[in-house]
Amino acid sequence: MFKKIFSFPNPVNENAARTVAFCVVVLTIAGFITNSIYILSFLLYGFIARVLTGPTLSPIGQFATRIIAPNLPKKNVAGPPKRFAQMIGLVCSSLILYFFIIEQHLLSDAILSLLLLFASLEAFVGFCAGCFIFNKLMKIGLVPESICEQCQI
Repeated sequence: MFKKIFSFPNPVNENAARTVAFCVVVLTIAGFITNSIYILSFLLYGFIARVLTGPTLSPIGQFATRIIAPNLPKKNVAGPPKRFAQMIGLVCSSLILYFFIIEQHLLSDAILSLLLLFASLEAFVGFCAGCFIFNKLMKIGLVPESICEQCQI
């Protein structure tokens, strides 16, 4: 049971991933406008949940996979690069919350701006920066090919 819960889908529905990215865009904008620790905490929780369980324990992931994506054409992409991208989001959202808590708002806002940029690229253009980095890391040998056989581009 735990293995089923704590797994990341492979393949991933690209439209669900883009919907999640759009929700991250909305949350980052809301974080800028409100300076709410609750929004920033929810943003962090979402990345933790998606890294550990894919959409299973993520409210945004559930919204994307159960409500939005079924109404859009399905386009599957490899899961490991998407999980890597979620991990980058986890690191960024952790730093955002940390710097916000210690009242280093310039640093918090700078990282929030980067997250907004990359989530916007994914949501609106379909460019996943984390996936791009993942593929470059595979090409130089830092990520073994065995992790993602279908990632060979």
